[in-house]
Amino acid sequence: MRRGVLAVLAAALLLLTGCSTSRDAVAVGGEFQFVAPGGQTVIRYDPPGSRGVVRGISGESVLRPEATVGIDDYAGRVVVLNIWGTWCGPCRAEMPDLQFVQDQTRDQGVAVLGIDVRDSAEAARDFVRDRRITFDSIVDPPGRTLLELRGYPRNVVPSTIVLDRQHRVAAVYLAQIRVSELLPLVERLSVEPA
Repeated sequence: MRRGVLAVLAAALLLLTGCSTSRDAVAVGGEFQFVAPGGQTVIRYDPPGSRGVVRGISGESVLRPEATVGIDDYAGRVVVLNIWGTWCGPCRAEMPDLQFVQDQTRDQGVAVLGIDVRDSAEAARDFVRDRRITFDSIVDPPGRTLLELRGYPRNVVPSTIVLDRQHRVAAVYLAQIRVSELLPLVERLSVEPA
């Protein structure tokens, strides 16, 4: 009997944590609320009406010391938010891919914006200068910027959040991003009706 009750409880818990659909992950038409993805590393939010809006992401610019940069600087654009650090091997590996996406889709209304965590501003600036990265990033050593993404895991680095033109979350990648995944998504989002 006790084993049966435990099995039912375990199954209920599995259902609650493993069924992360778009409806579970965001308030429909509201603010973005991240919910644990039940082991998924790629989460897509479709149809567009099911996407939650992200606001308030801003901070010190990597490219322009003493200036502020944020998603509001990219109004009406698809934004690829990438969380990275110079100390992170996969982050270092994906930077050329993010730069390629930036270069290929800039004229289609797409922008890449990084959030550099756990680095000093100087380390981040040296990193982007050495690699000739032209997209900006927010310098955020303690990862406080990510608090605006309610429930988002601050320890998952690298990760990428793709926002549509209304800055609603269209997809989350909880692993290193690849051009073959990202490019088709941002091209599709760039032609979605606003």
